[in-house]
Amino acid sequence: MADLKIGVVGLAGKWSTETLADAVAASTGQRLIVDMGQVSADLAGGRLLFRDQDLCQLDALIVKKISATYSPSTLDCLELLRVAEQAGVRVFSPAQSMLRLIDRLSCTVTLRNAGIPMPETCVTGDIDAAMSALQAFGSAVFKPLYSTKARGMCVIEAEQDPGQAEQAIRAFREHNPVMYIQKKIDLPGQDMGMVFLGGRYLGSYARVSAGDAWNTTINSGGRYAACQPAETVIELAARAQSLFKMDFTTVDVAETRDGPIVFEVSAFGGFRGASEGIGINAAQLYVEHVLAELAA
Repeated sequence: MADLKIGVVGLAGKWSTETLADAVAASTGQRLIVDMGQVSADLAGGRLLFRDQDLCQLDALIVKKISATYSPSTLDCLELLRVAEQAGVRVFSPAQSMLRLIDRLSCTVTLRNAGIPMPETCVTGDIDAAMSALQAFGSAVFKPLYSTKARGMCVIEAEQDPGQAEQAIRAFREHNPVMYIQKKIDLPGQDMGMVFLGGRYLGSYARVSAGDAWNTTINSGGRYAACQPAETVIELAARAQSLFKMDFTTVDVAETRDGPIVFEVSAFGGFRGASEGIGINAAQLYVEHVLAELAA
C-alpha cells in the first residue's frame, strides 16, 4: 500500500486529525493534512489545489474535520470535494453523505421521514409559533442549524415570565433566523455515542454530564465512559446511520422513560470517545477500512 496517496482533510494540531494522519502514514509512508480553508478549485481545469498539491491526483481523501465550527460555508467546502470525486478520487465518507448531516435540519428531516424516534421538534422563524412550541414543550432547547458540541444552544423555560421568554427567543433568532426548537428531554445523566464503520457496529461510549450541566458534551465538563446498550438500541442506531451511507459515523442516542431516541447522526464521528470510552483505535480501523475499499 506504500504507493497509495491518501490525504486527511482536517485541522493540523487537533488530536483526531493528527491521529488519523499518523495512521495513514504508518500504512502508506506518506502524510498529508489538508485544511479546506486553504483549498482552491480550478473548475475549468478540473483541479482542486492545496498549496502545491492537486488533490485530484490522490487516490483518496479521508475527511475528519472540514472546519473548526459548522456554518453554511462548511457546506461549500464539502461541495469542493465533489470536484475530487469527479476526478476519480475516493472520498471517505462521500461528500453527498456528509452534506446531508452538516445541516441539523437536513439530518432531522431524513431521520423523522424514516420513522426514527426523536425528541419533539418545531422549526420556525416565527416568534409566536416559537412561543407556542415552548408552551407545549414546557422546556425547550433552541439549537443553531450549524453547530457541534452544543455550541450556541440555549435552554428556555416556559415557566419563566412570558416577556422574558419572548425576549430570549428574539435574542436567539437574531443569530438564527430559522429556529430549531426541541423539547428538552429528561436524561439519566448521560447519552451515548454509538460508533459505526462501513455500516458495521463497533461499540458505544457514554457521555456523562458534569454536575448540573443540561448537556453531556465534553465542552460542558462531561466525560466518556464505557456502556453496553441493549440490542434493540443498537438496531435503532444501525437503522438511523444506514440512511446516510457513511463510512465512519457516530449516532447520538439517549435512553428515556419512553424508550430510546436519536438526537443526530454525526458527519464525522468521534475518535476520542471511541478511544476513552470503548478502548478502540478508531483511526487505525478507519484506515484499514479505507485500504480495503481501495483494494476492492
